[in-house]
Amino acid sequence: MGLGYATYVIVDANTYQAVEESKLSFMRPTQGPRVVALGEVIGEMQIPRLGLKVVFVQGDSLRILRRAVGHISETPLPGEPGNVVLTGHRDSFFRPLRNIQSGDAIALKTSDGDFQYQVESTSVVSPDDMQVLQPSREPTLTLITCFPFYYVGPAPKRFVIRARQMEASPAQSSIAEIAPRL
Repeated sequence: MGLGYATYVIVDANTYQAVEESKLSFMRPTQGPRVVALGEVIGEMQIPRLGLKVVFVQGDSLRILRRAVGHISETPLPGEPGNVVLTGHRDSFFRPLRNIQSGDAIALKTSDGDFQYQVESTSVVSPDDMQVLQPSREPTLTLITCFPFYYVGPAPKRFVIRARQMEASPAQSSIAEIAPRL
């Protein structure tokens, strides 16, 4: 029974990722402030050195985090000023983060543009440490997952990665522009 459920969860997450990734190529830039519904796909995150490529969506419910990386709704969207916060499970999409290093590149691709970040620091904090969600003056990206990575059961700590935005390119070079031309 347990193996069947585990297989279902993996297949469901991989299918969801493939379907949503294909939809990203048809996203169009928004005009003005963007309102994103709970569960709506925002974009794709890539960390080339780690081979990580994952779709991220609005929200952080158990169902969302089983299928994707979640954007903490109370934080800005990529391209908006402040601290963009994404969270994911250490046992699935964020497993490669155990090997992240200062200086690693992180790319976020959305319909509103492509955003490049560089890892500045990592830390381990308690689950109730809300400092990591605090707004920032500069455009930053914070990734959060459970820690330790190989802990069995609910992990007692959180692994936090902080990255600063390097440069932003306008929506003209975003996912919308690489859509197939008919």
